[in-house]
Amino acid sequence: MCDWFMRTEAFLATAKDARPIAPKPKPQRHASPRALTAIAFLIAGALIAAQALYIPAKAQIAQILMSNAWEHQLSTGDPARPWPWADFTPTAKLSFPGQNRTVLAVTDAAGESLAFGPTLMAASVKPGARGVAVFAAHRDTHFAFLKDVKPGDEIAVESRDGARRFRVTGSQVVRWDASGIQTHDGGAPRIALVTCWPLDAKTPGPMRYVVWAELTPEPLSASTPSQV
Repeated sequence: MCDWFMRTEAFLATAKDARPIAPKPKPQRHASPRALTAIAFLIAGALIAAQALYIPAKAQIAQILMSNAWEHQLSTGDPARPWPWADFTPTAKLSFPGQNRTVLAVTDAAGESLAFGPTLMAASVKPGARGVAVFAAHRDTHFAFLKDVKPGDEIAVESRDGARRFRVTGSQVVRWDASGIQTHDGGAPRIALVTCWPLDAKTPGPMRYVVWAELTPEPLSASTPSQV
């Protein structure tokens, strides 16, 4: 018993004086080039997806803000910016009853204005004047529905000096630098809606899709399309 007691005491004394043994460091694992490539693709995909959602959201919010400025212009007759730092104002409201769409167009100020709505090109005439009023917009936002616009469809164009009705006569695909559009040709009042072609392309190219419409004396439809 004494011997067991002494050996136990010796064990406890040894345990008290003992120092913990440090664990061996684990070898660091480095990501393989294949894993790094996969991570890079995931990050790039996430950024592309975020941008794809951001652009349509930006276009929609801009239209809401511009609608307030548009109503102010109609009530006061004075140009109104949709936000203080905007370098453009709403210039017309385009309505497409057949597609149940309405979109506000802006004055031609800079290339960035296309992100907020169709732009009435500075070189064109005013809607309803003799010649061609040219509205340009992106194919993946404000003019994404042009693929559904067919000959015979109605387009209502409202500006500060009145509302007019146009009838679609056809469409064509042209090069950006050879459109054949002569805005001040003195002909009957027409509008040309222009966007990039092909309509489902992911990157811009040299081709443009043009929808043509002529002024008609028929009264505007009573139906009011929903806001885009």
